[in-house]
Amino acid sequence: MDVNTIKSVYFIGAGGIGMSALVRYFLSKGKIVAGYDRTPSDLTEKLIEEGADIHYEEDITLIPEECKKKESTMVVFTPAIPETHKELQFFRNNDFEILKRAQVLGMLTRTEKGLCVAGTHGKTTTSSMTAHLLHQSHIGCNAFLGGISKNYKTNLLLSSTSEYVVIEADEFDRSFHQLTPYATVVTAVDSDHLDIYGTREAYLESFNKYTSLIVPGGYLIAKKGIELSPRVQENVKVYSYGIEEGDFRAENVRIGNGEIIFDYISPFGNIKDIQLGVPVYVNIENGVAAMALAQIAGVTNEEIKKAMPTFGGVDRRFDFKIKEDNLVFLSDYAHHPAEIKQSISSVKALYPGKKITVIFQPHLYTRTRDFYKEFASSLSLADEVILLDIYPARELPIEGVTSRLIFDNLANPAKATMCSKEELPDLIAGKDIEILITLGAGDIDNMVPQICNILKNK
Repeated sequence: MDVNTIKSVYFIGAGGIGMSALVRYFLSKGKIVAGYDRTPSDLTEKLIEEGADIHYEEDITLIPEECKKKESTMVVFTPAIPETHKELQFFRNNDFEILKRAQVLGMLTRTEKGLCVAGTHGKTTTSSMTAHLLHQSHIGCNAFLGGISKNYKTNLLLSSTSEYVVIEADEFDRSFHQLTPYATVVTAVDSDHLDIYGTREAYLESFNKYTSLIVPGGYLIAKKGIELSPRVQENVKVYSYGIEEGDFRAENVRIGNGEIIFDYISPFGNIKDIQLGVPVYVNIENGVAAMALAQIAGVTNEEIKKAMPTFGGVDRRFDFKIKEDNLVFLSDYAHHPAEIKQSISSVKALYPGKKITVIFQPHLYTRTRDFYKEFASSLSLADEVILLDIYPARELPIEGVTSRLIFDNLANPAKATMCSKEELPDLIAGKDIEILITLGAGDIDNMVPQICNILKNK
């Protein structure tokens, strides 16, 4: 099916962060866009305002008539939707063309030059930073982001002139195997999604296969030291990146007064005194990777140096909600042990000697089962831990798998509490808090405004 000949697009799971960028893309192309999502959210309400017809009940009669025409409708679904979903079954039974989100993104990487960011962590921030650098330059880009950019208040950037598209290459459900990158970063290959892959070996193999999809003459930029065995095609240039090591690297890092400044060393030209817009340690690596992609796309060193300090970050990615001398509150999407370790360590580096309290909502029963000891180890870096119940997302409960597994393995359970979301406001109100971090990829973010109010009114 040709994107140009379709008249309507129907989304099952329209309110997901990745899906909603496609909703916006097809609206911008003048298509009839409709879809289903399980629950209303700020994002789905914005999509409705922008012209999408979205409903929240699993009901075939609510599908617009234009979207029931097989020859002119493309159906896009997210793998999080169960096969038993009535609307998905309707489209399957009537032989509609049904694509996963990744397949649609894959189509776009075959018509434009894909700048893709893969890896267990850092995808959203690095791809958003890359898109920002291109958007602020003479090159421009289209971009499908896995989070809401604070600079642009959206997860979709459009350009009528640029040949580049920036895409987050998600390994969940092997989605990134649908892409054809021109240049890609691989940030990390720490095990994850073992409910899909089964073993670490299978997880690593999926990344090795991904590197084989880079177009001949393209670029692979992998984090120095990661367990990756590239299988690149002819004339693909392979580089490494890191802090104080790698072909692209940060040197002379200076941290202080709430700022991070470093020198950027690159085969495409060095840049002195790069200032990070979101000054947390993990963003040094993210910034190096983003600048590498930007240079490959032709962004000038002057444009890069000017744009880097203006990067405002991404919602839920090291997202400061309160930043005062005696009180700091931030929300972070970290939901893997390595990400949690990075997040807490970054805050400790920014605020040495301050007491750090962490609220963590585990995401998925399988991830908790597979990594509960690692979660406990990472969370033990905090001074105090509040553990919420597991957010199930697409999963059914697994017997014996609860937040208690993490709690029982914390280095100091006496400094930890287990509670429900309903109990959380009262618990926070009664605590002496200097720095508070909410961590998790579930619905903990919905409580952030309420937590802000409690902290400000104490």
